[in-house]
Amino acid sequence: MEIAKIGEFGLIDRLTQDLKPQNASTKYGIGDDCAVLSYPDKEVLITTDLLMEGVHFDLTYIDLQHLGYKAAMVNISDVFAMNGTPRQITVSLALSKRFSVEDVEQLYSGIRLACEKWNVDIVGGDTTSSFTGLAISITCIGEAAKEDIVYRNGAHDTDLVCVSGDLGAAYMGLQLLEREKTVYYQMLDEAKRNGKSLPDFQPDFSGKEYLLQRQLQAEARGDIIQRLRDAGIRPTAMMDISDGLSSELMHICKQSGVGCRIFEKNIPIDYQTAVMAEEMNMNVTTCALNGGEDYELLFTIPIGDHEKIEQVGDVKLIGHITDQKYGHILVSRDGQEFELRAQGWNLDH
Repeated sequence: MEIAKIGEFGLIDRLTQDLKPQNASTKYGIGDDCAVLSYPDKEVLITTDLLMEGVHFDLTYIDLQHLGYKAAMVNISDVFAMNGTPRQITVSLALSKRFSVEDVEQLYSGIRLACEKWNVDIVGGDTTSSFTGLAISITCIGEAAKEDIVYRNGAHDTDLVCVSGDLGAAYMGLQLLEREKTVYYQMLDEAKRNGKSLPDFQPDFSGKEYLLQRQLQAEARGDIIQRLRDAGIRPTAMMDISDGLSSELMHICKQSGVGCRIFEKNIPIDYQTAVMAEEMNMNVTTCALNGGEDYELLFTIPIGDHEKIEQVGDVKLIGHITDQKYGHILVSRDGQEFELRAQGWNLDH
């Protein structure tokens, strides 16, 4: 069905007709000029992300449901990274004529799955037309007690540096998808040149399912936040890893006015990530440091919490904070020291 057939308000009604608020802070959601939220005795956390087709995602290899899920999760992840609890989101979409009502329903179904997982209410948004493809803008609103909020600027000398999960898998999943996309278009061009129809193309993803999951289905680590609370650990600084470990660690060090020393042998890397990096002749540590889109949590804790953090599952101690004068050092497996660089997505391997 063409969106023009039911119009903007008809589309919004169709997408949101059965949404019921789950949070006490949601006084009034979709249906008026504004949502009404109430946060007595709490600080309000607000984050927003804009995703553009052709820049942040490629619909050649991500379906709309997974895209919606990921778009919501990356915002929810930002609230967890402040040690907060996500409560509401707004969703704004710019749509070109090639998207049908059913397409938008698929996108929204992914957004709703992410929200249901973390008990988040969809309370508003906007839709408009686009001449250049799909754009998704999501704003997430969360809450936290003033004393619980963790900023990037709280790391101190001797604090321990920790990460959740493993790193580099999302980036290697992207490399895998890009490789198979290239193969597909090469086959398509050859078929066209020879006047033949394209044979059935099956991408080669065998044994690499985890890498695809990490790229296509981002997960916010609210479970880690809960484990830290249960263990009585309050991080001194924290952020989620969207642009790569080295880039995020440099942000914490810069804003906290400190240095750091991390150890290559302690960086958590999944077996599939290592195999894929070798297959593509890439340095796996470089991928883990700079790949991005892992959405794991990077945080620092007081050295006195060393025994506590060892009891928290799926968290790895990778180094420690130092005085700023000692710089930002990566210690390699053979004991050599290198200055960390915040490369982010600008990988040159």
